[in-house]
Amino acid sequence: MQPPAGSQVSRVPAQRTPPEHSAPPAPLPVPQRPPRRLRTVLTVVAGVLALLCVGGGITGYVLYERAATPDRSAPDVVVVSYLQATFVARDDNRAKLFTCAGLLPSVDEFRNQMVSRERQLDAVFSINIEDVRVTTTGESSAVVRAVVRRSATVDGVQQSLADAWRFEVVDQKEGWRVCSGERLQ
Repeated sequence: MQPPAGSQVSRVPAQRTPPEHSAPPAPLPVPQRPPRRLRTVLTVVAGVLALLCVGGGITGYVLYERAATPDRSAPDVVVVSYLQATFVARDDNRAKLFTCAGLLPSVDEFRNQMVSRERQLDAVFSINIEDVRVTTTGESSAVVRAVVRRSATVDGVQQSLADAWRFEVVDQKEGWRVCSGERLQ
């Protein structure tokens, strides 16, 4: 249909909006947050595990310190520990932990004689520390007497020798220490 003549309607074709300017697309649904309960549970579990790890580490350290620190609480304890380190374990470094200033020459000489005798007899001595007696000589000093018994089977015969020893011990800051030792005749 044509508009009547003289009308003010122009003959401009109808304008359409370009497709890119059409109505906005429907909004996407907003993603929902995961439930906060899961996050709370994971945080609590992580915290408990962290506390268990820290507690386990501290417990391990304390137990290691107790096991590694030598017992120097009493004169007889330190002498027995020193003799076991020297004659049984034959560990000079461990033995030094129980002495005032390094190894004791008379005890080391006796141990060397004992090792030499073991080689000669082709036997291994069993060492027992017996009859340990403490005599207090002062507030921080004492004398400890002990018997070192060496036993072995040589040519099918059980043999045993006992040697009496006298040790002077001193109470230092870290506990008792063996300062000298002599074999008694």
